[in-house]
Amino acid sequence: MTQLPPPKLSQLSRTLELFRSFQKPLFLRLSKLKRVSISKSLLIVCFIGLAFFMLLPIIFLFNNAFKPMNELFLFPPTIWVKEPTMRNFEQLFLHAGAAVVPFTRYLFNSVIVVFLSLVVVILVSTMAGYVLSKHRFHFKGLILSMIMLSLMFAPETVAIPRYLIVSSLGITNTYLAHILPFIASPVAVFLMKQFIDQIPDALIEAAKLDGANDLYIFTRIMIPLAAPAVATISIITFQAVYLDIEGSTLYTTKETMKTIGFYVSSLTINLQNSVAGQSMAAAAALLMFIPNLIMFLLFQRKMIQTMLHSGVK
Repeated sequence: MTQLPPPKLSQLSRTLELFRSFQKPLFLRLSKLKRVSISKSLLIVCFIGLAFFMLLPIIFLFNNAFKPMNELFLFPPTIWVKEPTMRNFEQLFLHAGAAVVPFTRYLFNSVIVVFLSLVVVILVSTMAGYVLSKHRFHFKGLILSMIMLSLMFAPETVAIPRYLIVSSLGITNTYLAHILPFIASPVAVFLMKQFIDQIPDALIEAAKLDGANDLYIFTRIMIPLAAPAVATISIITFQAVYLDIEGSTLYTTKETMKTIGFYVSSLTINLQNSVAGQSMAAAAALLMFIPNLIMFLLFQRKMIQTMLHSGVK
């Protein structure tokens, strides 16, 4: 005998069966969802509050650059601007245009120095990090110890030795005087060495079995894999070189060889005792901050990857 198929349930009966199946655990599910949502909501609120607190200096910097004169001297000071104006930037550009050396000259010097410093520091640090990580040679431990020891020195302690080296080489009033102090960067070498340590040696051995030399391994394997570390070094070097005033103060006497960091620093110092100059100082501070912010936003993901892989906490 052939079995008949089970009778089909009507739409009403299906709805009733579905309601009975979910009726008992419904309140348990709602209560569990409520508990999870509350905890997550509190966590999100806490992180939002912490992020807003950490963003306060940046928010104040942006708002302060667009404040009119009467809002700059309010007491107690306010974070948000009420009547934004571009008058501060107009005064800054007029003041820069009236100077003996134009503002564009300082900007041009900074672009040249930053670009060349980035290229040289990335090249030197990646080569040194690759050799210290994947090669064996005599006095390797001593060199690593000296690099770690150099991280303890403050920049002020090496200012005089740097000046003696630059003056003895006869490169004062040149772009090389700005670049040379940044070439040997122990922080960049340490970060690159720690990151390359995570790359398996099997990749290098396989490349050598295929007939690749060290130059091919370095340019085709190490550099692409170490891209997060290169991005981190670029951020650190860019901030250090762009905001540096030591080179313009100690190694150059010609005004046409100084950088924009020195110009803005001297401008703000000269305007500290001037009430009318505070608006220009606020605008100049924002202009100095924006390139650093853009550089960080472009490479922040790569920088986080470097910290995770290199073990730097």
